[in-house]
Amino acid sequence: MAETDVKQEYREAYEAWQKQLAGLHEVFLDGDRLDPVRMKGLLNRESRAKRRYDRARLRLLGVEEEDVTDDDGEDD
Repeated sequence: MAETDVKQEYREAYEAWQKQLAGLHEVFLDGDRLDPVRMKGLLNRESRAKRRYDRARLRLLGVEEEDVTDDDGEDD
């Protein structure tokens, strides 16, 4: 993938995630209410947008997804 494509993909993924995150903030921080079906949809959209952003970020940094191991945050 060309460098400009990687950067554009990152920007688009970041903006899409921020849009979904703003929707979550409206619910959890600002007190907006959603019915359960809409809440589930909002959570799913944010989760997918975050995964897309994470993949684009790794590509931008030159890290292959296969190189990334699951890190539970605990030191062994």
